[in-house]
Amino acid sequence: MKSMEEMIAAAQKAAEQIQTQMNDVQAKLDDIEVEGAAGGGLVKVRATARGRIIGVQIDESLMKVEEKQMVEDLVAAAFNDARDKADRKSAEEMEKVQSGMGLPPGMNIPGFG
Repeated sequence: MKSMEEMIAAAQKAAEQIQTQMNDVQAKLDDIEVEGAAGGGLVKVRATARGRIIGVQIDESLMKVEEKQMVEDLVAAAFNDARDKADRKSAEEMEKVQSGMGLPPGMNIPGFG
């Protein structure tokens, strides 16, 4: 049986490796882009898989004062669509890392799940 110090050292090393892998995944999520859309593509929002908004595109046919409320609603819907897609991509990437660690499906690592 290993000594207590050896077991603690092994646990610390494993924790450091997990933290490094999680940092790598978080950085990778900044490079993955998703696009949310609303109004049949009249409004589009590009975001990273971490949810950072990169850009908003609004079709010029919506640029009328009388369409203001609809445009605002479509922008909100496109943001939400982009956020949902970003969350799904993030979950996919985290699942890949967790399965690589031998963790059972659905087991979340605190702060990353």
